[in-house]
Amino acid sequence: MYEHVVRPASIAVIGASNDLAKPGGRVIANIVSSGFAGLLWAVNAKDPHVAGVPTFKSVDELPSAPELAIIAIPAPAVRGAMEALASLGARAAVILSAGFGEASEEGKREEQHLLEIARRAGMTLIGPNCMGVLTPAYAGVFAGLTPKLEPGRIDVISGSGATADFLLEIAVERGLPISNVFTVGNAAQVGVEDVLGMMDDHFGPGDARVKIIYMESVRKPSKLLRHSRSLIGKGCSIVGVKSGATSAGSRAAASHTGAMATSDAAVEALFEKAGIIRVKSKSELVDVAGILLTAGALNGRNVCVLTDAGGPGVMLADELVRQGLDLPELGEHTQARLREFMWPGSSVKNPIDCLATRTPNQIEQAMKVISEEERGRIDVAVIIMGDPGMGGIREMYQAMGRAIQGSPIPVIPVATCPVMSRDALVEFRDSGRFFFTEEVALGRALGAVVNRPRPAAPVTTLPGYDRDAIAHLLNTEWPGAGAGPLPPELAARVLVAAGFRLPAQAVAQLPGEVEAACRAVGFPLVMKVIGPIHKTDVGGVVLGVDGPERAAANWERLMSIAGATGVLFQPMVEGTEMIIGAAREGEFGAMVMFGLGGIFTEVLKDVKFALAPLGLDECVAMVNSIRGRRLLDGVRGGRAVDIEAVADCIARVGLLASDFPDITEMDLNPIKGFGSHLYAVDVRIIAGRRICPQ
Repeated sequence: MYEHVVRPASIAVIGASNDLAKPGGRVIANIVSSGFAGLLWAVNAKDPHVAGVPTFKSVDELPSAPELAIIAIPAPAVRGAMEALASLGARAAVILSAGFGEASEEGKREEQHLLEIARRAGMTLIGPNCMGVLTPAYAGVFAGLTPKLEPGRIDVISGSGATADFLLEIAVERGLPISNVFTVGNAAQVGVEDVLGMMDDHFGPGDARVKIIYMESVRKPSKLLRHSRSLIGKGCSIVGVKSGATSAGSRAAASHTGAMATSDAAVEALFEKAGIIRVKSKSELVDVAGILLTAGALNGRNVCVLTDAGGPGVMLADELVRQGLDLPELGEHTQARLREFMWPGSSVKNPIDCLATRTPNQIEQAMKVISEEERGRIDVAVIIMGDPGMGGIREMYQAMGRAIQGSPIPVIPVATCPVMSRDALVEFRDSGRFFFTEEVALGRALGAVVNRPRPAAPVTTLPGYDRDAIAHLLNTEWPGAGAGPLPPELAARVLVAAGFRLPAQAVAQLPGEVEAACRAVGFPLVMKVIGPIHKTDVGGVVLGVDGPERAAANWERLMSIAGATGVLFQPMVEGTEMIIGAAREGEFGAMVMFGLGGIFTEVLKDVKFALAPLGLDECVAMVNSIRGRRLLDGVRGGRAVDIEAVADCIARVGLLASDFPDITEMDLNPIKGFGSHLYAVDVRIIAGRRICPQ
């Protein structure tokens, strides 16, 4: 079906017109002017001569089934056209017409009728309410730019036609070459995820290796995850925007993890797991895509900056350091060679400041020296070029183009005076060069590429993780009368079967059981009420109980709390407090959360989410991503926590959440200890009716 849309042998424009103010007029004019080589037909009930192509009064009069139909007629007439196209055997339809699901409930119902027609006929349906499709074969859009497209460069897939149009404006202005543009509009059948899937299924050696995606909703997260990882495995890179990040509503949740999980947190976790570089704006999409196209998917962090003005070089250097990149001082021999032709007063360390009086020869020579001396040590170079208004700027850009062309090190140009040097910059762009106009934006984009998420294979089991034992416990000992928290004893046994270390514990439900519980645990101990979900909120936790009298008195008070069914006794455990949890987020599946305990979770929300199941490298990355990460290394003489041991605990929670989908929420709060000796001090597992391994 992808070929029918990208390279159709025949196209029929339903609603074609000679009026360029109408979508049908613009789209057929664009197809004609783009040089479409296949059969092109117009359907117009009133005008027998449209755009100089064969014109028919209705779909039924077409000489044969078009491979692709582009529909640009009022919404009420679209269903009839789709029925006629289906009867003819058309293979694909792009519906530009608006007035469907985006407009009203009646429009949503009409959209479903169109979807059903397409399903019955085996047609690919794009839209409705979309801007169309641009490919090297034809310009099937009714609005915006129709740039010259180049195979094997950058693909754009957008849920919004206007956003794609505005993005093309930025891309073309800055020399970013485009291969294909898909806009999916209401995505009745084909969404961004589906187009990405088709590109994956039909991926070949000459296809674009950089993909830009813009999404306003993620309807098929598993499909996005699967095909993104597959394309990245084939050598592609994907950069995307998911808008609507602040629209998530409040939720009722029984765990800290569930309360903090949001739709946007799920999107962030999905993009990271898929390996998609997430950005926030159209400009950033162009920035990052330009880096990927110019320099590839960089892994190295060493940058060399060549600038003709000190300030921009310093600001770029600052941003690169903030992004975790390095500007290593150039070697002594490199510096000596640079001094041979640089003006006195130039800096040759890194950044290289060649002064505003630089010459074209100096720029070329500098890049030649860097390429010869620093290749293998410098991963990417940046040339910042201003225009002091002293003439010769065209020659400067020409020299910069030659330097870029001849360098084995990727070189990214920054044109800081796009107004002063407009004509020279247009020539530079039209020679096939992409450029930045702001150095800090370049630094952020480089950071996004170098620090991009890397898809990792999830673990399928871990030492001491007994999936069968967990399933037996949950299926035979959970009463299954309805959703709710597992009893503490059962939750503890589940964790032990999953390979966690727990402190000793005992439960007292009657006054006569308190003394035995104290003996079993030993002093000093912790007492926690059983029953209320949020124990701390109701005063249901007592620390440092050091004798039987205090234990008995506290037992009486805890049992007086509404909903109390017993008291859990545990020994005091020292160490750094952490929280690991899991919660379900609709079609995204289980999200695992990690953070430091106490105020770091509840007040500062210093937590990280990831989608289960997880690889151990992903878990380490989660730990390293929180702002309070250094506390785990031990501060002011404190003992450190073994990061690999923490990652192991996170991975086990991920396995539990993915293996047993009826576990709806889970908190290990806190996980506590030093070194690799970590204890699940308190656990809350919220389960559904029946627990079966997936």
